[in-house]
Amino acid sequence: MKEPPTIESVVFVIDDDASVRESLKSLFESVGLHVELFGSADAFLQSQRPDVACCLVLDVRLPGLSGLEFQSELAKTGTDLPIIFITGHGDIPMSVQAMKAGAVEFLTKPCRDQELLDAVRLAIEGHRARRKEEKHIAILRSQFGSLTARERQVVGFVTAGLLNKQIAAELDISEVTVKMHRGNIIRKMRARSLADLVRMADLLGISRSRPIAP
Repeated sequence: MKEPPTIESVVFVIDDDASVRESLKSLFESVGLHVELFGSADAFLQSQRPDVACCLVLDVRLPGLSGLEFQSELAKTGTDLPIIFITGHGDIPMSVQAMKAGAVEFLTKPCRDQELLDAVRLAIEGHRARRKEEKHIAILRSQFGSLTARERQVVGFVTAGLLNKQIAAELDISEVTVKMHRGNIIRKMRARSLADLVRMADLLGISRSRPIAP
């Protein structure tokens, strides 16, 4: 039995006009994009969505929640979906509100096909990059979680640029022990160099420990 094709990204379209939904579906599928259609924000919320890079093409005027209200609700729940607004009834204050809240684009119907396709491509690429970074940070958190309490202390001093003898004096341990901790940290964090470890610490928001003043 033939397996269904793998979905790499999805464009979700929410518009209460069926003809507009079908027109957008045809446009996006013409360039190889997978599309899912919804007539309202509620229908979208009740759906099962694939765990892939995506974007939301959203009408401003909808039954129930408006597009702008829906954008606000998604933000409150921490749902990270890039949004492209399309509307036949837009104005400058509305577009400013949408863009300030993080919309990728605010387009007026009828918009040019290429303009909409470019916005969708930008949104999906941005979402894919964010998902990749989030997965990377999740791995780093797991690796950092495998460190002992002492090793976490040493990370703070190492990334602050302290030498082994300085760290040893701060923690009242031997330089040999500091070297052992550093080796364990590099191995567990899978860091290729000190600079790599510093970048990891920055991504994780780990504070750098400074020497205690004499």
